[in-house]
Amino acid sequence: MEKVSFVVPVFNEKENIEPLCLAITSAMGTTTYPFEMIFVNDGSSDGSWSEITKISGDYENLVALDLNTNYGQSSALSAGIDQAKGEIIVLMDGDMQNDPADVPMMIRTMMERECDVVSGERVNRKDAAISRKLPSRIANFFIRMITGVKLKDYGCSLRVFRSDVAKNLGLYGEMHRFIPVLAVLQGAQMVQVPVRHHKRKFGKSKYGMGRTFRVISDLLLIVFFKRYQNRPIHFFGTLGIGIFGAGAIIDFYFLVLKLLGNDIWGKPLLLLGFMLTIGGIQIITIGIISEILMRTYYESQHKKPYRVKRTIHSED
Repeated sequence: MEKVSFVVPVFNEKENIEPLCLAITSAMGTTTYPFEMIFVNDGSSDGSWSEITKISGDYENLVALDLNTNYGQSSALSAGIDQAKGEIIVLMDGDMQNDPADVPMMIRTMMERECDVVSGERVNRKDAAISRKLPSRIANFFIRMITGVKLKDYGCSLRVFRSDVAKNLGLYGEMHRFIPVLAVLQGAQMVQVPVRHHKRKFGKSKYGMGRTFRVISDLLLIVFFKRYQNRPIHFFGTLGIGIFGAGAIIDFYFLVLKLLGNDIWGKPLLLLGFMLTIGGIQIITIGIISEILMRTYYESQHKKPYRVKRTIHSED
């Protein structure tokens, strides 16, 4: 029987920790899956770690990690995923807005649909319209339009993964917002299902309007990963050649004018031509360096730029 690992990042969620343990235990009690609960304390200052320590003796399947400082949700998730022993990994927030009772249904969906990821869709969100729902809708629109990953809700933290996909997400910075996109970049098959969403009872939300602008900036990096991660020269080379070509045309035009006896010095268009020519060369150089770094990344660590989903070995 496959084991299920719950990974829960915690940042100032003291009052929610024990209720969440009870909810997970109750939900998994309806299944035959063995499970573990991994709580990652991400530098909380409200006594969350003391609460985890206090209740740890009541749950033999509870694992706790205490990070040195507040590294952010992506790093906390990464630490929990690295610790997870289960073949199925469940990611969820520690604020009790996700409902663990949805997890058995999501696991069944994964098995029946033979997919790699089941992501939740909050069909009846219990959040403030201006500070939470509006930024989320704006972010969802941009992510859907630019990445081509067609999900209705990218912000739902409740997700179920096969272990090999979760452990290769490469989470850092604030990339947790793009977990569905990162999974698709691996070639993972994903299904989204409706899940429940509850109003926060304890603690304070860590999200707001400012999050939308960070999402948009991170989105630029995701687009680069999606299209050019394994071939950066195609991006920088194409851009650099285009800019260099425009500069070369301008410079050639002024060269002809000079040969015809015209005074060309000090003209803004001439300066633009020089800048475009030099800028194009620099961008092409960046592309070559990026290509070398990419090859070094794969070859030095014996990584493969692909993921094998399954194999068949036929015998006589």
